[in-house]
Amino acid sequence: MTKTAHDVGFEDSEEEVFRPLTAEEAQRLREKSPSISPWRVIAGQLVAGLLVALAAWGLSGRQNLGWSAGYGALSVVVPAAVFARGLTGRLSSLNPATAMLGFFVWEMVKMALTLAMLLAAPRLITALSWPAMLVGLAVAMQAYWMALMFAPRRKKRENE
Repeated sequence: MTKTAHDVGFEDSEEEVFRPLTAEEAQRLREKSPSISPWRVIAGQLVAGLLVALAAWGLSGRQNLGWSAGYGALSVVVPAAVFARGLTGRLSSLNPATAMLGFFVWEMVKMALTLAMLLAAPRLITALSWPAMLVGLAVAMQAYWMALMFAPRRKKRENE
């Protein structure tokens, strides 16, 4: 038997009242949690991809491993850049509905471009190493954590 909210007694719980933030509260929230530019994240992904490609090439001595890892990273960076450009465009910020639609459209474009780049890899990279390419892809995908860790922190106000 499935329990509903009524069965578990949620109707008796106190409902939290939604209260919009004042301008001052919103400003404090923005200062506490600064946003990070998508371009900063993409730059971090590019740097991580370059480092993994150089490491693969340098540690193995095989140029094709470096190119494979670098191409894997580019398979993340290029679609992410297209996605970020699409989302930061004027059309995607007209109103909430177009922003939501724009997000889904650009996400589909990003996925299609990533897939196309991965399918083209054997024709573009001589002696492609799939494991090296997947390592480059995975490192670039996870590089946004580094961008979050090294994001500039806003200074706290003196009265806090």
